[in-house]
Amino acid sequence: MSGVPDLDDVAGEWMDAGDLAHLPSLRNQRGQAHVNHDLASLSWLAAPPYSFGYHTGLLRVDGAVVGAERLRWKPWGVRREGKAAGVTVATDTRLALGDDLILWRVAVTNERAEAATVTVSQDLFAPVAHSETGWGWLYSVPWNGGDYHDYHSLERVRATTRPGHEDDPYLLWEGARRVRLGRPRPPGIQRDEDAVAMLLESALPRHVSQDVVYPHGEAAHGTVRALRVGPLRHDGEVELDRDTRVDLDAVEVQDGTELGFDFRPATLGHAGVILTHGNHPDSLQCGLDGDRLWVAICGEREYAARPVTAGTWHRIEISVDQHQAVLRLDGREAARTRHWTASPRWVSKVEGDVVGIVDRGSAARAFYAFDGVPSTVERRGFGGRATWTLELAPGETRTFGVACAYGTDPAAVAAAARRAAAGFAEAHEAVERGWRQLWSNMFKPDNDDFSGHLPTLHTGDRELARAYYMGALLVLYMRNLTASRAEPTFLTGGPRLGPTTTFYWDHTEWSRMYALLEPAGLRAWLLRGLAQPYDEAFGFDVRGGGPLGNNYASNHYSLFRLVEHYVGVTGDLAFLDELAGSVTVGAHLERLAYGWRDRQTRGTGGVLADFGGDPWVLLECVPNYTNAVASFNAAYAGMLRSYAALLRHLGDATKAERVMSDAAALAAAVGGLYAGGGRWKVRHPDRSETIGHVLDFGLVAAALHADLDERVRGEMVSFVTERLLSGDWMRALAADDPIAPHSDRPDHGAAGAFGAWPGVTAYGLAKLGRRDLALGVLRATPRAASGALWGQAMELVDGGRRARVAERGTANRDSIAGAATAEAVLAGLFGVEPGFESLSEDRAATVDVPDIGSLTGLNLARSGVLGAAPQATLPR
Repeated sequence: MSGVPDLDDVAGEWMDAGDLAHLPSLRNQRGQAHVNHDLASLSWLAAPPYSFGYHTGLLRVDGAVVGAERLRWKPWGVRREGKAAGVTVATDTRLALGDDLILWRVAVTNERAEAATVTVSQDLFAPVAHSETGWGWLYSVPWNGGDYHDYHSLERVRATTRPGHEDDPYLLWEGARRVRLGRPRPPGIQRDEDAVAMLLESALPRHVSQDVVYPHGEAAHGTVRALRVGPLRHDGEVELDRDTRVDLDAVEVQDGTELGFDFRPATLGHAGVILTHGNHPDSLQCGLDGDRLWVAICGEREYAARPVTAGTWHRIEISVDQHQAVLRLDGREAARTRHWTASPRWVSKVEGDVVGIVDRGSAARAFYAFDGVPSTVERRGFGGRATWTLELAPGETRTFGVACAYGTDPAAVAAAARRAAAGFAEAHEAVERGWRQLWSNMFKPDNDDFSGHLPTLHTGDRELARAYYMGALLVLYMRNLTASRAEPTFLTGGPRLGPTTTFYWDHTEWSRMYALLEPAGLRAWLLRGLAQPYDEAFGFDVRGGGPLGNNYASNHYSLFRLVEHYVGVTGDLAFLDELAGSVTVGAHLERLAYGWRDRQTRGTGGVLADFGGDPWVLLECVPNYTNAVASFNAAYAGMLRSYAALLRHLGDATKAERVMSDAAALAAAVGGLYAGGGRWKVRHPDRSETIGHVLDFGLVAAALHADLDERVRGEMVSFVTERLLSGDWMRALAADDPIAPHSDRPDHGAAGAFGAWPGVTAYGLAKLGRRDLALGVLRATPRAASGALWGQAMELVDGGRRARVAERGTANRDSIAGAATAEAVLAGLFGVEPGFESLSEDRAATVDVPDIGSLTGLNLARSGVLGAAPQATLPR
């Protein structure tokens, strides 16, 4: 490829469904969604302030659901194709660029030798809600029983989109959970109960936004006795008031489980919980609201048809099977949960040529309209069903379109759906044209969409070009113009998580590109990020503005490098004097560079930063990667040296020398952790142990390559090539490491590697003098993307010979960190290192590297020229 390639040459090949662990996503610069196993339905659709629950409906041919046998992703949409009884059905699903609109194009081909009458029906569900709150990493999703994130339940619902499985149960979960009386615990992994590594197999941490308020957070007022839950017995009386919580033993709720207890309400007119099984979003729960009991399970909540009486003992029994929970009050049925399609929350109506759906829980509305008049349109559950009866000659193809618009103004939403249906071909094609224009503008100076642009790679190496341009496309794909009200945002992951979330660490993996492409947006984002409590959270919600999740040890390094690369690219030294929160950006920089001092402990030697004993702070899933580790201590040493370069540039040579002295002491202490064979020690207060992880390799090589002797360099390189690289991808953790069996996540464990790790590894290899090996790592990465772009976790299969985007462990299909491949091309292969050191160096607009190629159009501030804050571009 010479120059910017056509998008068709970058990514997006047909893939057999059997070769995919994780199905493709959809995005449109304002929202995100997942395609499912059939030919039409979508789940996890979120375009703040709108989110969808369950799925949008199945497509059937002659009454049977047709599965997607092969799929093809493109940034503008996903094509799915399947066959049934001599008929081929091909669909092309797109989210309209910049609009709250879904478009389905359906083509039906008669493959038989004779004419055929084919009936095609499309279910029309739109379980949509509108909310300005709840936009966290675990964002609020609408259910019949309320708005909250229930990851595992929605995945069970998604599994019912497989052909032949549409009636499968989704209500129950596997495993025992603790029974609690009274006040429930908020859903999510609780650190006082579960302090192990984060494997995410059955529960997620409570990474919700600060404005989330869980319903029924208090206990009901009354007395419980004679409790039976399966084999669990508790005969004594338990008095409940507002804050009472009694923890009992753990039991498993299975098909056929019977639960019963006596309850005497002390008072009525309040809302509270009587019993909860576990502390999961899908937990079986029973409570009181006013004078009515309710039962909840897996997104469903139903209220008793009859009241209870204060001061009177009532017998409450709940029967659970695979499809429903039945509440009996004093021996008579009082409530029964329903299948999600029979929801009482949403109401549908056929209105002439459209189907309208109303959310009773919010102001959200949705309308379906059609290109190609259906033979029939009928209400079905809370949605509808459109049916086309097609008379097809042999080999004939008939095409029709479906549009679904959503919003809060019923007239405007209905008009948008009708308009899209009336001009369906143009609306459908406009999505692709829009993406192609954005792609072109990414590399064009003074364009209409970005405040900067990316350099163009010219090379005869097709696979290297694909690695670079796939990284650039991933950045564009993750861009969102409406999640934040302040600046263009590049989301961290999704679609099942985080439609408004940015992690500090993930942005560091492409920070030079960020500063080149969108300097104005990065500047605004940094001012917001530095004003956050960044020692307490891994990132923030760009819509609500609040911090999210637990602290990451990477935060200091991440924010420092992002500021450095912004200033290094733009020359905007005035940025350092701006306030971010209560102090200037420059003051934050010094605090970040010296963050290791506040983390020194006597137990780990008193020099290195000790990050504590919680594995979540570092790699989440590697249990022994805690306390004093080589990776981020090396990063601190590198930050100090960069900070000293800034001080020298600003004329403070004396302070710069002190900082360099501190850096030398810290670098020497990191060197003392070397264990030989390319591996590094982890120093705990009571012992040290050896580990072989890519994070140590990557950050030590990046920050301390000049401090390492040739022997150590060679051993580090050999360790990576012999123990981590595998097929087209790599492992994050050496498979022979003693901790590997206890760290099976495919992003940071031995089963595969995070989307950023090959780029980080290639950069490290280049810094250690092995640009040839770095080139080989980068050239292999396009083959591991499952026909699209890299995800959060790439798992190794076929004995490590092949990699694919993983789905297990709640891995994200999309991850901005995969842009590290393109970042490694820029910085590792071409040496484009815009930082504090480079402020005093000459910077060219073109860089040539023999036998690799050239980069042109580098928009770096000239040496010695004080740059100004970039002007924000208002995207179209």
